[in-house]
Amino acid sequence: MTHESVLGPLDGNTLKELARVICGDDHLYYRRGFEIAQFLHNAGWVNVPEYDGEYRNEWTLQQLTERRECPADLEKVLIRLADAREYLEEPGILPTVVNAVNAFLVHEGFRLENPGGRPRIVVCDPAMAHPGHHASVELKATMAEIIREPRMAALLQRRLDEAQTCYANGAHVAAIIMLGSLLEGVLLTVIEERNASLLRGKDPDYIGLKALIDICHQADWIDVDVERFSQALREYRNFVHPRREFREAHTPDRDTLTVSWHVVNSALNDLAASQPDPGA
Repeated sequence: MTHESVLGPLDGNTLKELARVICGDDHLYYRRGFEIAQFLHNAGWVNVPEYDGEYRNEWTLQQLTERRECPADLEKVLIRLADAREYLEEPGILPTVVNAVNAFLVHEGFRLENPGGRPRIVVCDPAMAHPGHHASVELKATMAEIIREPRMAALLQRRLDEAQTCYANGAHVAAIIMLGSLLEGVLLTVIEERNASLLRGKDPDYIGLKALIDICHQADWIDVDVERFSQALREYRNFVHPRREFREAHTPDRDTLTVSWHVVNSALNDLAASQPDPGA
């Protein structure tokens, strides 16, 4: 059965950037000439020519250009770039490589993702390439640095990944609901891990997001601005109930989602910064 690629022929400048990432220039994952040929073979290309010793970037671009009208082969290359098996000796470089690819691939209307270690290419809105459409606060910590329980950290990371997928595909309401759910899960877990007495005996299954935000702010784990905007996100999270959205007569758009993403990133950054010293 022939695989049908989601890609069309890529722009020449996109191919140049792709060649740069494959070569590993600019402090990415560096590949020597023969390793580039091996990479293409590992990606699933057939009849890969032997590297002839010329400039790595030019040779790589030539191989990509020759298969420009074969999107399935270009998709295999992109998928392989997001495959953890390429970076067994340097696993920490994978997110950097994926981000480098997405910085130019977004202009083609696509995004490279690796949720749960399963690389894939998804359609996205090219408008995401414009700085005004990105959250203005970068997430500085991983979920594992905020949540100690490994299974919960992995679960919450998956929710963050799914929110990103919704964001990339223009599913604004779904992304906001997912972000609200994520925030609730993170705050409750942080309280239980750091000082469960702050719940004052309330059943964790029935305590609301508003109370969780208040507790974390009073404990000085999140700043006052994060507390205030988190309460606004909570209101949008309640749009999980269609009648709530109907009563509000307002449908969240990309700008609403961008602000929500800013709030969640800020909250996660604050929680990471306030993490108690385990040795104290």
